[in-house]
Amino acid sequence: MAESPAGKKAKMAATAATLSIRKLRLMTAIKTPYRQDGNIDYEAWDKLVEHQIANGVEALIVGGTTGEGHLFTWEEHFALIAHSVGKFKGRIAIVGNTGSNSTAEMVYATKKGFAMGMDCALLINPYYGKTSARGIVMHIEASLKYGPGIIYNVPGRTAQDISPEIIMKFAEHEHFAGVKECKGHDRIKELSDKGVACWSGNDEESHLDRHVYGAVGVISVTANIVPGLMHKLMHGERNDALDTTLQPLYKWLFTEPNPIGVNTLLMMCGAASPVFRLPYTFASKEMREEVVTMLKTIGVENCPVFGAQGLQVLEDSDFKHTLSGDAE
Repeated sequence: MAESPAGKKAKMAATAATLSIRKLRLMTAIKTPYRQDGNIDYEAWDKLVEHQIANGVEALIVGGTTGEGHLFTWEEHFALIAHSVGKFKGRIAIVGNTGSNSTAEMVYATKKGFAMGMDCALLINPYYGKTSARGIVMHIEASLKYGPGIIYNVPGRTAQDISPEIIMKFAEHEHFAGVKECKGHDRIKELSDKGVACWSGNDEESHLDRHVYGAVGVISVTANIVPGLMHKLMHGERNDALDTTLQPLYKWLFTEPNPIGVNTLLMMCGAASPVFRLPYTFASKEMREEVVTMLKTIGVENCPVFGAQGLQVLEDSDFKHTLSGDAE
């Protein structure tokens, strides 16, 4: 297999652990399931992760935005990372979302995450309390020293772009694995051409990002639902027909702010109890009916349908809202 542009730079500086992360094409920003009392449902988590592994997913983002890490206590966050390492390390890479807008907090969480055995950290620039370009570099460098890190650039959530000029400040760092990039095709091409490993942060663009614009792969929300099909898009030859088939699902999943769509759909599959932590709530019944039809076209057999009754629309009254396990 020909080497991707992302593999050409900074090889002398990068550690073996960093280089191993750069090879991963399909990572899932995995959903965190909850029990009826609002606590994390580890049994459901394990079953969901097994489905991911069986369908070729190579890494999990634990406690990311999709996984609602921002709704966890740090105790919950560390417990889920430690559980995932203990249960699945060696079978799938564990990428802990230890990012924060507080540098001290991000350093603490990242250091603890690596002490627990995670393979990589997902690091973000300060959101809400924005800083300067120099501040972004100092913020990320403070955590990058502990082990491999993927920088997450999502201006739609942070309200601040991490420019290519800032990213290149990390190019020679031994622990800089690459970037989860949400700025689109052109940005991914620009960074990939400079030797930076990029993972698309936009599922609807990820196929072309991978096959045309130089991305290593994708950090995907859709892979919660159809991991095997996302694996085909990332590992197989270019497959425009499959990508076109999945476009309506991509659109559906992000019609409401993520993770509302993926949460609702996994609950409909029976992969998670229909329990939300506020402020998230369920997608409308009209949307739920629409996606059932959609998945029948795509193939329900590709989905983690664990419930005895199969894929269900569910009623609004079936869903429960909690604050946290401690609050119940």
